[in-house]
Amino acid sequence: MHMHTIDIIIILMYMMAIVTAGLMISKRAGKNIKSYFLGGNRIPWYYLGVANASGMFDITGTMWMVTLLFIYGLKSAWIPWLWPTFNQIVLMVYLSVWLRRSNVMTGAEWMITRFGYGTGAELSHISVVFFALASAIGFLAYAFQGIGKFAAIFFPWDFTPDTYAVIFMSITTAYIILGGIYSVVLTDIIQFLLMTVSSVAIAIIAISRTSAEAISAVVPDGWHNLFFGWKLDLDWTGLIDSVNTKIATDGYSLFGIFFMMVLFKGVLASMAGPTPNYDMQKILSTRSPRESALMSWCATTVLFIPRYLLIAGTGVLALVYFKGSALDAMGSALDFEQILPYVINNFLPVGLVGLVLAGLLAAFMSTFDGTVNAGASYMVNDIYKRYINPRASEKRYVVMSYFASILIVVVGISFGFMTESINSVLQWIVAGLYGGYIAPNLLKWHWWRLNGHGYFGGMIAGIVAALAFPVILPDMSALTSFPFILLLSVLASILVSLLTPPDSEETLKSFYRQVRPWGFWGPILAKVQQDDQDFERNTSFKRDAVNVAVGIVWQLLMFVIPIYLVIREYSSLWIAVVLLALTSVFLKRNWYNKLEKE
Repeated sequence: MHMHTIDIIIILMYMMAIVTAGLMISKRAGKNIKSYFLGGNRIPWYYLGVANASGMFDITGTMWMVTLLFIYGLKSAWIPWLWPTFNQIVLMVYLSVWLRRSNVMTGAEWMITRFGYGTGAELSHISVVFFALASAIGFLAYAFQGIGKFAAIFFPWDFTPDTYAVIFMSITTAYIILGGIYSVVLTDIIQFLLMTVSSVAIAIIAISRTSAEAISAVVPDGWHNLFFGWKLDLDWTGLIDSVNTKIATDGYSLFGIFFMMVLFKGVLASMAGPTPNYDMQKILSTRSPRESALMSWCATTVLFIPRYLLIAGTGVLALVYFKGSALDAMGSALDFEQILPYVINNFLPVGLVGLVLAGLLAAFMSTFDGTVNAGASYMVNDIYKRYINPRASEKRYVVMSYFASILIVVVGISFGFMTESINSVLQWIVAGLYGGYIAPNLLKWHWWRLNGHGYFGGMIAGIVAALAFPVILPDMSALTSFPFILLLSVLASILVSLLTPPDSEETLKSFYRQVRPWGFWGPILAKVQQDDQDFERNTSFKRDAVNVAVGIVWQLLMFVIPIYLVIREYSSLWIAVVLLALTSVFLKRNWYNKLEKE
C-alpha cells in the first residue's frame, strides 16, 4: 500500500506525542508503586472509563466483528456475547463496587481479603498470579503477531512483520515504563479520540458512497433483521456462495441454540468477575466504590457507538464495492483481512489515511499498554514484594516495576517469534485458563464455604478439563463443552472446600462486612450481626438482576443504532433510539439514583 508523505508524518507525530506524554508524567508515576500501578487512586472515573474503553477497542476484535457484520448482518450484534460484552453491565450494576471495596492493588492481593492467610490462601494467590502472568504473556504474543501483520500491510517500508512488531512494541513499552498507569490512561484517551474520529470519518464516507438500495441488492433476505428463530436462515447462494461454507464452519446455523448457550455462559462468566487484566486494574484504580461503578458505565457508554460506526462503515463499503471486485476473484479462498486495506486504500483521502492508520495503530497499542502495566503489577506486588523483598523502599519497588514491564514484553515478544506454536498457546489460554476461571470465581462471591483450597481445586480441575476435552472429544466445540467443564470445576470447588477446614471466621466476617455481597452467606451474617446488631444484609439482588437485564438491552441498542444509521434503516433506528432513551431513564432511576454515596 502506497502512503503519502503527509500520512507518514501524521503517524510519526502521533508516535512522538505519546512518548513525550510518558516523559511529562514520569515523575508523578514514580512516587511509589501505588502511584505507578493505580495512580494513587486519584484518577477521576471518567478518565479511567475512557481509557478502559480504549483498551477494549482492540482492532483485531473489531475486524472480526466487521467479518461478522458482513456475513450475518444485524444478527452479528448477538455474537460478541461469546466474550461476553455484557460483562461490563454486571460490573456497572454491582460487581465493580464489590471489587473496589477490597482496597487492594491486584486480583491476587484480593485473595487475602477473601481467604486470609494459610496454605489454601497461598494456593489461591499463586493460582491467580499464574493466571494473570500467563494470560498477559499470551496476549502480548498475540499482539506481536497482530501488529506485525497489520503494519506490514499498510506501511511502505520493506520490513518483515516481526521487525515492525518489535519497533512498535518497543515504542509502546517506553512510555509505559516512564509513566506507569498515568501513561496508560493519558495515551489511551488520546488513542480513543483518534479512533473515534477515524470511526466517524469512515461511517460518513460509507453513508455518502452507498445507498440502502445498493446494500439490499448484495445481501440475502434476513440480513437486515436483528431477531432470529431456531435456524439462522441466511442463504448467500447466488451472491457469495462461499459465505454459506463459512456459516457452516462457524457453527451458527442453529442460531437459537447457539444464543441460549452463549447467554448461559455469558451470565456466569460476568458474575464471576473480570479476569486479572487491565479491566480489573482500572476498577482498582478508581477513587471509591461508587466511582468504580461509574467508570464501568462510562466505558460502556463511550465504547460501542464509535466502534460500531467503524464496523458498519467498513462492512457496508466492502459489501457494495469490495464484493463486486477483488472479493469475487478470491472464490473459496475468501480473505476478510483484505477488507480494511481495501476500504482505506480506495475511499480515504490523503491526511485522513494517516489519521485512520494512527487510530488503528493506537487500538493495538491501547490493549498492549494496559496488558503490560497490569502484568507488571502482579510481578512486583504479588511476587517480588510478597515473597522476595517485602521491606524494600518505594523507590526500589518502582525501579523493579520498570524491569518487570520490560521482562513481560521481552517474554511476550519471544513467544511471538514462535509462530508455529502461537496458536496452541492461545488455545491453551482461552480454553484452558478461562475454562477453569469461571466456577471458583463465581463461588468466591456468593458462597461463604468456598475456601482457598476449594478455589485452587476448582481452577485446576477446570483447566485440566478444558485441555482434555479437545483431545478426548475433538469434534466438540468449546461452547458445547463449556457446561461439562463448568460442572467438573464446580464439583471440584465444592468437594475440596467441604473436605478441608473453612477459612477463619474473622477473615470471613471481615470480608462480608467490607464487601457486602449477596448470596449464600447466612452463617457469616449471623455472626456479624452478633457483633453489630445494626448490620443489615445486602437485599439488592432483585434490583441488581433487573438492572442487569435492562442494562444488557441498553447496551445492545448501542450496538445496533450505528448499524441502522449507516445502512439507512431509519424506522428501526428511531425505534432503537426511543428504547435507548427509555432504558436510560430506567437505569437512571433504578441504578444511578440508588448508587451508594461513599
